Amino acid sequence: DMSMEDLIADEAVVVTISHMGYIKRTPLAEFRTQGRGGKGSRGSTTRDEDFLEHLFVATNHNYLLIFTQKGRCYWMRVFDIPEGTRQSKGRAIQNMVQLEAGDKVLTYINVTDLKDADYTANHFVVLVTKRGVIKKTTLEAYSRPRANGIIAVGIREGDELLEAKLTNGQSHIIIASREGKAVHFQEDRVRPMGRNASGVRGMMLAGDKDEVVGMVTLEGEETSNTQVLVVSEKGYGKRSPVDDYRITNRGGKGVKTIQITDKTGPLIAIKAVKEDDQLMIINRSGLTIRMDLSEMRVLGRATQGVRLIDLRKGDSIAAVARVDASLKEDIDEAAGDGENGNGPEPDNGQVGENGTEIE
Repeated sequence: DMSMEDLIADEAVVVTISHMGYIKRTPLAEFRTQGRGGKGSRGSTTRDEDFLEHLFVATNHNYLLIFTQKGRCYWMRVFDIPEGTRQSKGRAIQNMVQLEAGDKVLTYINVTDLKDADYTANHFVVLVTKRGVIKKTTLEAYSRPRANGIIAVGIREGDELLEAKLTNGQSHIIIASREGKAVHFQEDRVRPMGRNASGVRGMMLAGDKDEVVGMVTLEGEETSNTQVLVVSEKGYGKRSPVDDYRITNRGGKGVKTIQITDKTGPLIAIKAVKEDDQLMIINRSGLTIRMDLSEMRVLGRATQGVRLIDLRKGDSIAAVARVDASLKEDIDEAAGDGENGNGPEPDNGQVGENGTEIE
């Protein structure tokens, strides 16, 4: 019997997903052969208020795990993602998976193989919720899809899923909160659980208004050449060495990651970055700014940071995306550098805002 997989070449493609959830795949060759576009050239055709938020290179036989706010997981083969040109808009993910009423797609993980038993037994999906709950489950538990999705995490009332990351079981985890705190612990402090479990406390929040805004995972060797980038709602940010964040136990209050003041506004994003990456900042007014991280000073953990962008009165930052150095040119081609341009993120993350209570 010939399967769909047998009929499709396992070629490299660029998968792009916009902020409003439009997805497409474009052959990588199409990016490499058409010389680099000039400033402001238009790549993806997105709605005015939309922008490119995720961009990663995959191959047709890879899998995309799609996680929703209510803690469900859907599964898609990369070859099932609609093929489009660099200019086309793509198709709404919401129309490609059978979401429950009131649920929405939140974050994605690109997985190379779900059939290799050794790989799925030794890789993990780590989830964090807005109220600070963390959960780890073997990738193997996600390897049998259902059309209507599977439970990825039992979400408690008043909480919602925020981020999902794929790890090797030996990672460092940093979770940050709106009030400007971050807790850094080793992944082995989180024991693996079944898909239906709701998890354990990952971070203790400062109060009802505090919430988790993001999680980064770092594999062992990455801690030496990676920095922690934090950005506040009113446009302040900085990068600090990972070593500035001492390792503590899971479930603590964490240490100060940025000095939160009226001037900075609350923390909205944390990312793991390298010196030659770029940063994409998307304002609520729709403007997108892209900058080289090398232009941003490395500062101590407890400082206020520097003003990254001048915001008009009443404007604030909506989302922050890291642009991997290796994909900078691909992104220029996919999105152009236009004024209300498009902001990519080539890893599996997304920008959220929130933080809970457990164990």
